[in-house]
Amino acid sequence: MTLKAKISRGFYGVRSFLFHNTSVRQTLAKNTFWLTVSNVGGRLLRAIIIVYAARVLGASEWGAFSYAITLIGMLTIVTDFGVNSILTREITKRSDPAEQTRYLATALIMKVVLLAPSMLFVVFFGPVITSLAATRAILPIVAIILAFDTIRDFGFAVIRAHEKMEFEARAFIFTNAAITGLGFVFLALSPTITSFAWSYAVGTGLGAVAALLPLRDHLRKPFSHFERKLVRPILASAWPFALSGLLGGLMISTDVLLIGWLRTAEEVGFYSVAQRVVFFLYLIPGVLATSIFPALARTAKHDAVRARRLTEFTLGVAFLAALPIMAGGWLLAPGIIQTLFGDAYSPAAPAFAILTLTLAATFAGVILSNVVFAYDRQRYLIIYAAIGGGLNVILDILLIPPFGIIGSAIATFIVQFVAIAYLWRVTKFVLPFHILPHLKKIIPATIAMAAIVYGLDAIGASTVVNIAISALVYFAILVLLREPILREARRTLGGLRGA
Repeated sequence: MTLKAKISRGFYGVRSFLFHNTSVRQTLAKNTFWLTVSNVGGRLLRAIIIVYAARVLGASEWGAFSYAITLIGMLTIVTDFGVNSILTREITKRSDPAEQTRYLATALIMKVVLLAPSMLFVVFFGPVITSLAATRAILPIVAIILAFDTIRDFGFAVIRAHEKMEFEARAFIFTNAAITGLGFVFLALSPTITSFAWSYAVGTGLGAVAALLPLRDHLRKPFSHFERKLVRPILASAWPFALSGLLGGLMISTDVLLIGWLRTAEEVGFYSVAQRVVFFLYLIPGVLATSIFPALARTAKHDAVRARRLTEFTLGVAFLAALPIMAGGWLLAPGIIQTLFGDAYSPAAPAFAILTLTLAATFAGVILSNVVFAYDRQRYLIIYAAIGGGLNVILDILLIPPFGIIGSAIATFIVQFVAIAYLWRVTKFVLPFHILPHLKKIIPATIAMAAIVYGLDAIGASTVVNIAISALVYFAILVLLREPILREARRTLGGLRGA
């Protein structure tokens, strides 16, 4: 075979791997690749503007903006009402294009109906539920962001159902690039919270358009394809997921909201930067869970062995990532916060250190929630979220007044592990799985890496150098130990050469 032919074959092999669905293993790898590219690339872009805006606006105004964004996150759950997840699951199960179109059109009309009252709530009742004056000033802009976020997420749900995550990657990266670019421009023109909110709104609007463009053929004349009789079954399936999502939102968002009510905007700003870094890390289990969900939805009912293996492998990958990040985050918390946000945000470091200890529970929770949902056992998710959301509210009310943001971080730590204990148990009932065999090499590698982190920090190595060296050591140890997860990853990506 000539060199030209080899290059041509390699090019078409890569192209086939990244843009076509040819097998379950290849599709899972392809979707994981694109979701990783979009989430890492997109969130890195947004992280740049977040760090810059936090420095420019200061802790108080940044806290007010974070409060508003947290409010959007809670209301997005209401505007979704679980419809996106149901839509993804139902389209995945159905091969008839006409039936898929009816579900899509019906879900779209339902989303519009749910969105309108949520926007009105933000504008008219938002000022009542916040004591932060700067937040009140941007609530009309926040309502616009909520609308665009809802539209974009709907587009992503349809894209995921068709397992075309490359389209989602393109739209997600474009959205964050727009927000970042506009953020720099708007803050340069006017370094205020209102200006930054407008940059978010315009960037999110452009992202909503980008998410809907690949679906334009599916979205023509939605009212003519709307099917009223589908509304009730969609709602019947969606409401448990919506309730669990709302309660789960309490588990995540209560901290910022209650700090804003019980303490100061400045403390919201400190806690928010710590939380933002941890939330960025949540993209790891999020990518994994989103990638495996279509395969789980197909195999859950008729191939328990494959579903179990897929769940165990995904949990193994999640712990392979979570354990070293927990160790490094705890040991390097002050350096990480100061490197990213400057000395002015040093008070955020203790809260960040505590929050990093929740990563193992959080990573596992994201994966297990998708397993439970794939088996249509949403009622377990309601109990899981109720435990987390309810306990978080109680502990925040008890711990924030005397201990501030550290008390909120401690509350989150307790809540995550109590909630995951319940979810772990019920998931094993739904789908018996075993994870300890997958940790036999990951745990020793993590301990060795932690020792390297501690030693480098003790001799004064910079945080960035410390992270880079420690990460290389960690993966080198896993390679030497012949970690099966790494072998499986190489085996999957080997399809690139053989495609």
